[in-house]
Amino acid sequence: MEDFDTSFSVREIIKDKLRQNFDGKIVRKDLTKKIKEGANVPTYVLEFLLGQYCSSDDEEIVAQGVENVKRILADNYVRPDESEKVLSKLRQRGAMTIIDQVTVELNLRYDYYEARFSNLGLGGVPISEEYPEKYDRLLCGGIWCIIQLEYNNDSLEEEAQIGFNGKPKSKSKNGGNSLISIRKLTPIQMPHVDIEDLKQGRKAFTKDEWIDVLLRSIGMEPEELSYREKWLLLLRMIPLVENNFNLCELGPRSTGKSHLYKEISPNSILVSGGQTTVANLFYNMGKHTMGLVGLWDCVAFDEVAGIRFKDKDGIQIMKDYMASGSFARGKEEKAANASMVFVGNINQSVDVLLKTSSLFDPFPPEMGTDTAFLDRMHCYIPGWEIPKFRPEHFTDDYGFITDYLAEFLRELRKEQYGDALDRFYRLGKNLNQRDTIAVRKMVGGLVKLVYPDGNFAKENLEEILQIALEMRRRVKEQLKKLGGMEFYDVNFSYIDNETFEEHYVGVPEQGGGKLIPEGICNPGQVYTVAQGKSGMIGVFRLESQMLPGNGKFTYTGIGSDRECREACNTAFNFLKANGQQVSGSISTSLKDYVINYQDLQGIGMTSKLALPTLIALCSIALSKPVLSSAAILGEISISGSIQKVPNLANALQICLDSGAKKVLIPATSMVDFATVPADLMAVFQLIPYQSAEDAVFKALGVE
Repeated sequence: MEDFDTSFSVREIIKDKLRQNFDGKIVRKDLTKKIKEGANVPTYVLEFLLGQYCSSDDEEIVAQGVENVKRILADNYVRPDESEKVLSKLRQRGAMTIIDQVTVELNLRYDYYEARFSNLGLGGVPISEEYPEKYDRLLCGGIWCIIQLEYNNDSLEEEAQIGFNGKPKSKSKNGGNSLISIRKLTPIQMPHVDIEDLKQGRKAFTKDEWIDVLLRSIGMEPEELSYREKWLLLLRMIPLVENNFNLCELGPRSTGKSHLYKEISPNSILVSGGQTTVANLFYNMGKHTMGLVGLWDCVAFDEVAGIRFKDKDGIQIMKDYMASGSFARGKEEKAANASMVFVGNINQSVDVLLKTSSLFDPFPPEMGTDTAFLDRMHCYIPGWEIPKFRPEHFTDDYGFITDYLAEFLRELRKEQYGDALDRFYRLGKNLNQRDTIAVRKMVGGLVKLVYPDGNFAKENLEEILQIALEMRRRVKEQLKKLGGMEFYDVNFSYIDNETFEEHYVGVPEQGGGKLIPEGICNPGQVYTVAQGKSGMIGVFRLESQMLPGNGKFTYTGIGSDRECREACNTAFNFLKANGQQVSGSISTSLKDYVINYQDLQGIGMTSKLALPTLIALCSIALSKPVLSSAAILGEISISGSIQKVPNLANALQICLDSGAKKVLIPATSMVDFATVPADLMAVFQLIPYQSAEDAVFKALGVE
C-alpha cells in the first residue's frame, strides 16, 4: 500500500510540474489510445487536438473534450478516397472546414504562395503570405491544419483556372482569382517550438522525473520498467536527436522495436519489407531529386533479414553514407543528415547465437559478414533485455504531445554535446577513431535527451559514458568474432581526469556459457580450432564410441566432403600403423570405432581433422579423457609429419572466446609467437608437441 501511495504521489508531482511548465503541450495518453483505435489520423495530430480540448483533471471536461475531438475528426477529416465527395460538398455549400496536411510552395513564375492539400489531392490554391511567415513548418514538408475553404463560383472564366496539381492559367501577384480560396488556416501541429522554453522547463524536474516524462511521451509506463530498461528505451531515441547516427537493435518479437519510428515521430520513416533502390534511398539521377536520407531525419529498416538492394552498388553506397554522411552519385557528392536504424528479430536465444555465430546473424549475408559495414554501426541495443510489451506497459498518464516531442527532438539535432565527456574523462587506448566517434555520438545524444539544458554532474556523465561504451563494445565483440585480430582491441575503458583511475566496461552477455566447457569431458570427446570451409576459423567437436567388431571405422557429420573423409581415414590408417607405439592395449582389429563431427559455429566443416581424430580414437580406445578445457591446434600428414597452424593469432583468439584454457600447439608454430599479442599468450597454458604420438600423450595427460 505504501508503494502505491508513493507511486501515486510521484505521478502527481510530475503532473503538477508539467502543468506549470508545459501547459498546452501535454496530453493524457490513455485518451489517445481510445480514439486512435477508431480514427485513422496520425498520433501527433490526434494528441494536439486532445491537448487543446482535454487539458483538465475534471472528468466531465475531459469527456466533453473527447466528444469534441471525435466530432471534429468525423466532420472535418478528409479521407483520400473521399476527396471528390468533399470537393462536391464544398461546391454545393460554398464553404467548408476540413482537416488535411498542407504544404506551401512559392510560385516563382507569378511570385505568390500556393498551398497543396495531401489527402484532398488538390494543388495550386493561393494562400496569404501571413501563414508561411507565421508558421514556417508549412514550407518545410507541411503540417496538419484545420482549414476553412471557400468556393467562388462567379464566372466560367474563374472556373477554368482551377486544376488538380496543376498551375493557374493566369494570376496576378497575389494569386489572382481562384475557384477555391483559403479563408482561415489553423495548425493542429506545433507550428513552432522554442527550445529555450524546453530548457527552462527541464530545470524544474529531477533526472528520474524527466526520464519518466520522456518515456510516457512515447507511450510507455516507466513504473513497469526496470532502471536499465528505461535507458535502453531512451537509446532508441538517439537517432532522432543525433545526425548521421547508425543504430542496430535485434531482439525477440513484440518488444516495440519499430513502434517509435513508425508511430511517434513524424520526422522518421520506416522502410517495411526491406526492398529498396539507390534512387529511392539516396539520389534519383533521372529526376535529380534526393532520396529518403535527404527528406527524413531518420530512416529505419524493419526486418533486417529482408533488406535487399536492386542495385549491385547499393550496399557500397550505404557504407559510404554511414561512414561520412555523404555519397557520390554521378559527378556530384551529396550530403544528408538522416540517421540509419536497423531493427529485426532474433530467432534463437542469445547464448546459442554467441556460441555458434554472431549477434549480427539475422542480417543478410552480404551485410552480416561484412566487417566494414558492421564497423559503421555506432550502437547495438540488446533487444533481448527489453520485455515483451503487455497492456500494462503502456501508460495512461500525462506525457508530451507527440508532435511537440518530435519537434523539440528535431531542434536538438542542431546542438552538439559530444565533447561533454572531455570535461571529466578521457577514453582508453583500445578505442580507435570509429569507436571514439560512436561513443561521442551516444554521449551527446543521451545528454541532449536527459539534460537538454546542459546541467549535469560528473556522476551523471559517467553513467551515460558507461552505457555508450557498452553499446559500442557489443559491436566490436562481434567484429572480433568475424574479423579476427584486426578487431582485437575490445577492452574499452575510460580514465578519470582527476584521479587518473582507469575503469573497464564489459558487455553482460559475454559472461555466458562457453563452447569448450570447463572440467573433464568424456573419453573420446575432443575440441579442435581450425579453418572451416567458409574460410573463417571456428570450433569443432568430435565425439567417439568404441564397439566390439572387426576394425571398422565410421564417421558421421561430415557429409560427402572428400578432403574431410581423407583426413579421417589418414588418422585411422596412422593408428593402425603406429598404435602400438602409443599403447599396446589399443586394438584396431577387434573393435569398431564411430566418430561424430560437429561444426559448432556453422562455418563449414574443416578438413584439418587428422590429428584431432587420432587423439579422439586413442582417448576412447584407452578410456582416458583429454585434458580439461583443452583445444587442439595443428594437423598431421599421411606420413605423420606435423603441419604449422596458419593464422596463429586468430586461432588463439577463437580459443580464448570459446573458453579454452589449455592449447596443444605444434612446435613448428612457435616461430609465429611474435605475431601474437603478449596478453593473449598469457591467458593460456600452451602445450607444444613435436610428433603425432607426442600430441596424443600430452592431450591425454600422459607423462
